Amino acid sequence: MRFATYTSQGNTYYGAVTDAGMIPLNDTFPEWPTLLDAIKAGGLGELAEDAQGRRPSHTEYQFEMVLPNAPRILCVGVNFPDRNAEYKDGSEQPKYMSLFPRFASGFTGHNRPLVRPPESPQLDYEGEVAIVIGKGGRRIAQADAYDHIAALTICNEGTIRDWVRHAKFNVTQGKNWDNSGAIGPWLVPFTDAAQLDDARIITRVNGEMRQDDVLSRMMHPIRREIEYISTFMTLQPGDIIVTGTPTGSGARLDPPQYLKPGDVVEVEVNTIGTLRNTIEDEVQ
Repeated sequence: MRFATYTSQGNTYYGAVTDAGMIPLNDTFPEWPTLLDAIKAGGLGELAEDAQGRRPSHTEYQFEMVLPNAPRILCVGVNFPDRNAEYKDGSEQPKYMSLFPRFASGFTGHNRPLVRPPESPQLDYEGEVAIVIGKGGRRIAQADAYDHIAALTICNEGTIRDWVRHAKFNVTQGKNWDNSGAIGPWLVPFTDAAQLDDARIITRVNGEMRQDDVLSRMMHPIRREIEYISTFMTLQPGDIIVTGTPTGSGARLDPPQYLKPGDVVEVEVNTIGTLRNTIEDEVQ
């Protein structure tokens, strides 16, 4: 079962995704007006039961960022072995993970354009797996970490590269341009460790493979990410952790190849699906 946030005829819904269209669910569960509310209530199982056997009632729709009201989005940087080498700064593999915040306003949905701002031509792609916390907690042990995940989705963590270098100790301003990235297309309930342990990320630009790696090679595995992050902050249902991108982003090619209007970026994760976005310049 897959769940998405979407718009149809000017109204916003969440529902179950089928090949024939969307099954809206928010009217059936008025106590959960958004998909985030359903996650906070531990309700994905109830949503799945309700959707069984129902026919889609929305066949024309647009995907939105899957959790547009996500309270907190935390991203893990430089989390694959080859990514550290890409920086060519002679540094050792980091003992601790790099972290930075992103905000929901920086993301759009599946089949929607990523927006390149007039201030910079250096819009870049980063294909990643994102996890959605379902059960909160503090100082969560690695052995228990997967028990705190409600669902999985895909992130293209679009970045304005020159703006991440505006300051010495942070990348926030290069990571939060409006609609510069995407999260979606949908949420897949997390029910089996293999959904993460056997996951493979492939990113293509205009059909050309640019990134290809498996989560099992992460320097800081997802169990460790949950343990580490929950040490200094209490994780809450609906929090999103964007877990890290493989080598092969446009900035690290020789010469660099940034995204331009008309490009198509697809991030495929075998256990989740494919997130697809085009590129457009911002209309001023």
